[in-house]
Amino acid sequence: MIRKCEDRDLEAVYEIINDAAQAYQGVIPADRWHEPYMAREELRRETRRGVEFWGYAEEGKLEGVMGLQDVQDVTLIRHAYVRTARRRRGIGGELLRFLLAKTAKPVLIGTWATATWAVVFYEKHGFSRVSEREKNFLLKKYWTIPERQIETSVVLADARWMTRCGEGSACPGSNILIKGIPVKAQ
Repeated sequence: MIRKCEDRDLEAVYEIINDAAQAYQGVIPADRWHEPYMAREELRRETRRGVEFWGYAEEGKLEGVMGLQDVQDVTLIRHAYVRTARRRRGIGGELLRFLLAKTAKPVLIGTWATATWAVVFYEKHGFSRVSEREKNFLLKKYWTIPERQIETSVVLADARWMTRCGEGSACPGSNILIKGIPVKAQ
């Protein structure tokens, strides 16, 4: 069952994030790793900034969480984690499909470039990587993250974004081709 997380669920959300994030240790840049991966105060700050957590529960226990955040003209998928012991059972895919159905806006996802399993997961669910230039623009426009994290991340976009920003359109921060001629978007 998928349900919206409430204040009473924040401790379980904290536990899931920090359990699942152990997969990043030794994979993401060492200067970006810390214990806990997400402190309780950071989690509270994220909810105050509008990240709405949704959880996948079995027998009343949260097994996975994923955040949804509307920012300007897009929706961001934030902090997607499944308990280590419950991985590879479709929980992440169910959460993602559920959240995608909740928005009509284009959806963007940022993750660590070296977290190849996460990139493959999102690509398997129809997301595509944006260019390096567009990634830098998008991370600065829609996220509040340090420059070092921008350098070491990727952004994936759903078909709504890719269609909106495809050939012949003016997608901010990217280069586009119009009749084969490179044009810098405004």
